Amino acid sequence: MSAPDADVLARIVEAVRDRLASEPPPADLERRARAAAEGRRTAGRRSLLAALAAPGVRVIAECKRRSPSAGWLRTPFDPLELARAYAAGGAAAISVVTEPRFFAGEPAWVAEVRDVVSLPVMQKDFLLAPRQLFEAVLLGADAVLLIARILPGEQLAEMLAVADALGLEALVEVHDEADLERVLPLGAAIVGINSRDLRSFGVDLDAAASLAERVPPDRVAVLESGISGVADVHRMLERGLRQFLVGEHLLRSPDPAAALAALVTG
Repeated sequence: MSAPDADVLARIVEAVRDRLASEPPPADLERRARAAAEGRRTAGRRSLLAALAAPGVRVIAECKRRSPSAGWLRTPFDPLELARAYAAGGAAAISVVTEPRFFAGEPAWVAEVRDVVSLPVMQKDFLLAPRQLFEAVLLGADAVLLIARILPGEQLAEMLAVADALGLEALVEVHDEADLERVLPLGAAIVGINSRDLRSFGVDLDAAASLAERVPPDRVAVLESGISGVADVHRMLERGLRQFLVGEHLLRSPDPAAALAALVTG
């Protein structure tokens, strides 16, 4: 499938802003979210950072119904079946893509997936405002994706602060050197380097790996997108990279558990 128009990221962000403007949040959203966060602290949380820092090849396996670049990825699509398969295959954590218009996602999947696995669950969406972090807590997310490119100025720092106050870990995504230079001073513990340019949806795994090598050793660098098999994992391991977020390769496999196990065990 050909790449979508180069302004796809702008169109996604505009759609998210329109949705937020047309759906006013409940008046008690923040209060309920902070209460839920406090309850999570008491009960204990599932740490994405700890899961990624464990020894060996660590994979965040993705539940994603479709993408603007690749279309429908798996038919039929059952996020719970996928989550169970990923857990059986050795996933470190599970990413659930919830954006509805471009990715055909459903926020309810976060809670549903978390109910059937014991792994950390990350909500992957285009988060622009603190209210979306409140919603993520109420969905049961352990972690969220924050995309540096769509959070300019002080917005990224604000979102990181709110996430931390709510007990949400954040995978902060960068794509180029300018993104990385903004993110590192903010102290993000988990830095995702997306080999896919969200403007054009072109993929450059080696360029992403070069950027990942610049993440300080006291942080976790997660290579996102572009892993299409065991050979890619071996090539990245030679460069000292062992944490990955993998979606399409697993989603298109007839046996996602076996495909994931092959990546994890080499």
